[in-house]
Amino acid sequence: MPRFAYTAIDANGASVEGAIKADTIGAARAGLLEKALYPVKIEEKRGALNIELTKVKVKKKELMHFTRQLAVFVKAGIPLTEAMETIGDETTDLALQRTIADMVDLLRNGGTLSEAASKHPEAFPGYYMGILTSAELTGKLDETLDSLAGYLERELDTRSKVISALSYPGVVMTLAVFTVAVLAGYVLPQFKPLFEELNADLPFATRALLFTADLFTVYWYIPFSLSAGFIGWLIWMFKAEKGKVFKDRFVLKLPVLNGIIEYSLLERFCRMLGTMITAGVPLPEAIKTTTNATNNVVFRERLEEAQAEMLEGHGFYRPLARTELFPGAARQMFKVGEETGTLDAQLEVAGIYFARELESRIKRFTTMFEPAMIVFVGVVVGFVAVALVQAMYGVLNNVKNQT
Repeated sequence: MPRFAYTAIDANGASVEGAIKADTIGAARAGLLEKALYPVKIEEKRGALNIELTKVKVKKKELMHFTRQLAVFVKAGIPLTEAMETIGDETTDLALQRTIADMVDLLRNGGTLSEAASKHPEAFPGYYMGILTSAELTGKLDETLDSLAGYLERELDTRSKVISALSYPGVVMTLAVFTVAVLAGYVLPQFKPLFEELNADLPFATRALLFTADLFTVYWYIPFSLSAGFIGWLIWMFKAEKGKVFKDRFVLKLPVLNGIIEYSLLERFCRMLGTMITAGVPLPEAIKTTTNATNNVVFRERLEEAQAEMLEGHGFYRPLARTELFPGAARQMFKVGEETGTLDAQLEVAGIYFARELESRIKRFTTMFEPAMIVFVGVVVGFVAVALVQAMYGVLNNVKNQT
């Protein structure tokens, strides 16, 4: 059970420090109140062997729930410290609990919500803090928090759809590989001594499968080296800077998948930029934050070029159009928004357009890919079955010829 260090005020008004065991910060707070101690500060106490080298990142789903709950409390007129204490007591996510507890301390010492959030980049992305700062200046904190929660919810929904589209083909491919591995690595080698004893003339398909079996048993170091190299290549792509650049360029060239990835990035750009402008963030700052938050190097480089042109006074529509990232319908929306002063509304419409197009592309991908994977698995399993049957016929023919 976790231990929480606390600073509290007792019934005589004296400051008391100590530690208490509890499942959550909320349970620790309740335990202190039962002892007639009013908690001032509570934080998790860790042992010498339980030290975090890096702060645990707060999940986006937890951040969305936190933002939604805080918007409700602020709209109801509840002070920020009380609202955040209540949310921190109720949440079961330890990373978010620690973040909220630290933020409450900063708020009590006179800090603002955006300042407290800026101390925790592991929980709050850059665009989130930019929107919070503008919301505090405009006095629309409740509306902005609600808008932020909506954006986070839509982003989670989009990510879920993309993952769902890619999960089925992945499962089918794994089953196909597993089936071939069992048949070629276990079933067929059981017949190998019989084939050698009868000196059977094996067909090509059987010899190919036997070679595959030997590859994973006798010459195991070859597939092991290839697998290790492939894993190393994946780590390089996801960790090294040059690898990330290669990966980002590569995924945009994949047939069918590139459309899903492109529209996912465009929908995120429009949603995020629209949310920031609605919250009152100045356009140059909003563009900079949104560009930095783009997780594809190809898109980020082109958006940085557009950002530089905007700062030189070339407007909003033309620099984005020159990136060639946005389809004609979106470019027209940007042009109308710039000319009529309704850029936030047009970005929201563009976000909806990209979201619908993304969903359509995901459905098209799954509709096309599922039958293709079924056919692929059928061909692989059929090839193995034919190889086994042909081998048995070869053995029988060899026995007949000998008799």
